[in-house]
Amino acid sequence: MTTTSRAVPGGPGRRPERPQLTERQEERRRRILKATAELAGRGGFDAVQMREVAERAGVALGTLYRYFPSKVHLLVATLQDQLRQLQETLRKRPPTAAEPGARVAQTLMRAFRALQREPQLADAMVRALIFADRSVGPEVEVASRLTSAIILDAMGAEGRPTPEELSVARVIEHTWHAALITWLSGRASSAQVRTDIETACRLVGAPADGPRPPG
Repeated sequence: MTTTSRAVPGGPGRRPERPQLTERQEERRRRILKATAELAGRGGFDAVQMREVAERAGVALGTLYRYFPSKVHLLVATLQDQLRQLQETLRKRPPTAAEPGARVAQTLMRAFRALQREPQLADAMVRALIFADRSVGPEVEVASRLTSAIILDAMGAEGRPTPEELSVARVIEHTWHAALITWLSGRASSAQVRTDIETACRLVGAPADGPRPPG
């Protein structure tokens, strides 16, 4: 199976792309995100302090704030970066299961195993999503579209997603986020995360209209 490039939910042909940056600006942004991931990976959400990020990335504090107005903006951008890296990995090594739902489950479990290796970073990024207010809405929307695009790619349908495909992708995405939160808080085991993901992924290819109750 090859991974196809899908139109991202939100409008015809829209893709979750960042504003165009110069080569120098992009390199600076990469340093900032790398410094953020390193700090979060070592100490979680509280370890990400704007001044320390700026020092580690070798940029002025004012410059950092021009790129990212707050720590939450910064960590949501780090999440976007992690999702883009996952997309690239999946393009090189796509899921191999025969059934679309199994491919989605395989994809999300691959992502989950990566997060298990960096639990502090995972916790910091998920907390940022929880704490995000309206000012971070556009950045959160990009992260959501990236997640949906990864799920839709694993489903393997060609062309623009149908409303039913988008609905299924949203339900799986919601289950994925909830499973991460319960795992990070210690209220769910890794096995339970797998079960929840696999259960949600059974929606892929399921009939839209099930049997209706009498009367």
